[in-house]
Amino acid sequence: MKKSVLRMTGIATAVLLAGGALAACSSGGGDGDSGSKTLRVTLANHVWTDIIKKKLPEFKKKTGITVKVAQFGEDQLSDQYNVKLNAGSDDIDVMMYRPLQEGKLFAKNKYLADLTDDVKSDSSWDWKDFQPGPVGSTTYEDNVVGVPIITEQEVLYYRKDLLEKAGLEVPKTMDDLKAAAKKISEENPGIAGFVARTEKSAAVTQFSSFLYSYGGEWTDKKGKASIDTPEAKAAYKMYGGLIHDYGPKNVSTDMSWSEAMAIFTQGNAAFYPEADSLYQNATDQTKSKVADTVGFAPLPAGPAGSKPYNVPSWALGINDASSNKDNAWKFIQWATSKKMTLEIQKEGVPGARQSVWEDPAGTATYPKDLAQAIAVSTKNGVGHDRPLVIKVPEAREIVGQPIVEAITGGDSDAAADAANPKFQQLLDDEK
Repeated sequence: MKKSVLRMTGIATAVLLAGGALAACSSGGGDGDSGSKTLRVTLANHVWTDIIKKKLPEFKKKTGITVKVAQFGEDQLSDQYNVKLNAGSDDIDVMMYRPLQEGKLFAKNKYLADLTDDVKSDSSWDWKDFQPGPVGSTTYEDNVVGVPIITEQEVLYYRKDLLEKAGLEVPKTMDDLKAAAKKISEENPGIAGFVARTEKSAAVTQFSSFLYSYGGEWTDKKGKASIDTPEAKAAYKMYGGLIHDYGPKNVSTDMSWSEAMAIFTQGNAAFYPEADSLYQNATDQTKSKVADTVGFAPLPAGPAGSKPYNVPSWALGINDASSNKDNAWKFIQWATSKKMTLEIQKEGVPGARQSVWEDPAGTATYPKDLAQAIAVSTKNGVGHDRPLVIKVPEAREIVGQPIVEAITGGDSDAAADAANPKFQQLLDDEK
């Protein structure tokens, strides 16, 4: 049976990826041969990629290694990996991949080289500086298989003017959030107290932080499906209930981030939990009517505290079939160094190094309250925003159904009870 590679989807991808055409560049020198001084690096169309490509001459000067970049849109990238990795090709040395979308598949199929010894070999590069959440998602069966390069955390977007008008403080707990959403929606006809993603697959990402904050998880410590626990059911009710009771009128159940963001930025909602990576949509004066009044805060705490996701949306790994692993690791060391991470983060791409987030220069381009909210998310964050499975799209559809049930005013407890054995069957089928 042939192995298959899942296609990649995701919110940051929707914002930052563009086009789909193949692009190639070189740091200089080289004539296309695959000698040890020529490194083949496959990257996605992304702002991170654009920045690193401009800096390749620095790597060439430092190491004498020529980097040949193959750059693709997300669908084409999946196609490349599907063909080349499945065939055991050594045409790729370094690969940019999504840990939460195809990371488990790649690791299980042994497409990714074990980097455990490499990451511990250079104390000045400092593997311990990488945040635990992202590191957990680039680790498979206790082996490091990737280095996170781009992160996302969930934060609460809110309207400062509406809170001030209502005489309210920024919500610190889920109960505070519910009470504030209720009051604002009642006092401001036409303005929703709360908006969020509603499409069952897309909503899973933002709902995950509610799940963790209520003390739930997708699976228990034994790896069994656990979306029917009291904690999970309470989270489903809170997330879906906020939209049902205080969301936009006649809200549809097919909203992804773009539709929910549009409602918020057009001034039609008070609270909106979303990824920090999308903040410029709300602060851009040319796109957002609330640019002057938007604020950012940590995700309000549930019974288990504030536990938003803190995930690596992209990572770098080494093709296990590569014959140039030593130079591939040199590239990853350079591209993920403290210096390079800081330079890239200053360009607006959030990295996974804690020292960079603690450096004032690393947050200088972010709104102050957003940087403070991210600090909480990185400290308490959970390293995944969806079930850690191979069949990610199928799993999202299953665990997302109770969200839709709660949004539409149905029995989300019954929906969770019905979804749990389906999710368990998916887990069993992957063993």
